Amino acid sequence: MGTVRAVCTSQEKGTEKKNRNEALFIEEYGIEGDAHAGRWHRQVSLLSYEKIQEFRAKGAEVEDGAFGENLVVEGIDFRSLPVGTRLSCGNVVLEMTQIGKECHHGCRIFQKMGDCIMPREGVFARVIRGGVIRVGDEMRAEI
Repeated sequence: MGTVRAVCTSQEKGTEKKNRNEALFIEEYGIEGDAHAGRWHRQVSLLSYEKIQEFRAKGAEVEDGAFGENLVVEGIDFRSLPVGTRLSCGNVVLEMTQIGKECHHGCRIFQKMGDCIMPREGVFARVIRGGVIRVGDEMRAEI
């Protein structure tokens, strides 16, 4: 079980997301108002809070959403879960569809740090059942 630490969105692709503290997740679409929403397999991106903290310990000054992640969750190591894992948070159900992604090496974080955790630690999901997720909500992984 984990705890949601940040709920982030952005209106344009390729920009940092900002913590909005809550968001509406729409079934088979993604997050209302987020640039990555749409009818595809990467509607929502997630990062483990612990992985962000490890990266910050290396000197990275990154805010929640800096990696383009929608959800920051403490207590779940997403990278260790298989594709197909269901993540439930209140009424919302997400299904993991992809682990990691190809890095274009052009992001601000990579340019500054020579590394970025999103390509290896980030996971992606689609929205199976919609609803609202807020900071402080509990999330469960169901393999």
